[in-house]
Amino acid sequence: MNLKERFDLVIFDWAGTMVDFGCRAPVHALIEAFGRHGVALTEHAARRDMGRAKADHVRALLADARTSAAWIAANGATPTAHDADALIAELGPLMRTQAAQSATLIDGAHAAVEMLRAAGLKVASSTGYTREMMTPVLEQAAAQGYVPDHLVCSGETPQGRPSPLMIYKACAELGVWPLSRVIKVDDAEAGVAEGRAAGCLTVGVAASGNGVGLTAAALAALPAQ
Repeated sequence: MNLKERFDLVIFDWAGTMVDFGCRAPVHALIEAFGRHGVALTEHAARRDMGRAKADHVRALLADARTSAAWIAANGATPTAHDADALIAELGPLMRTQAAQSATLIDGAHAAVEMLRAAGLKVASSTGYTREMMTPVLEQAAAQGYVPDHLVCSGETPQGRPSPLMIYKACAELGVWPLSRVIKVDDAEAGVAEGRAAGCLTVGVAASGNGVGLTAAALAALPAQ
């Protein structure tokens, strides 16, 4: 099949899809942010709402019964909107640091982009990270040869994932339509739901993504079965 006959644009997620094998950076940052307030956040809890805007992710965690109970035990009161805002503010620098340390392209990512561009398709990207969080990631990705044609970050649309608005924004600004000519690639449930809501052909990434959550070395070390 000639890809260009059916598609014009592929939109890739970042962490767990193109960089950061295992989607580790957001987990470490969230665990550290909550730990500063006496809450021992589990990796499982941190991964449950992965893919959403980080502000939405923090609010979802605070609304979770177990996390809320742990917060009350540590801080003596139910978490408030002010607490959420404080956590979100603290998370920004932590995310930036962790993302910078995890910006290595996943094997095959660069080759996939080159193949798509050779076929005549545009390559865009979207993320639950803010643009500030993405700054070191963009720099390191560019040094490895990956510069997407477009980027939409958390906070740049009225709603984040799983709404389709980030995809709509990319398509509007790149002049791509209808949405059936767009492919969305993501490793998180929220990102897959985003693609489906937009009416794109949606591809879920498994091995390198949030669902497995292992580093490349840890995944390779597992018994074959």
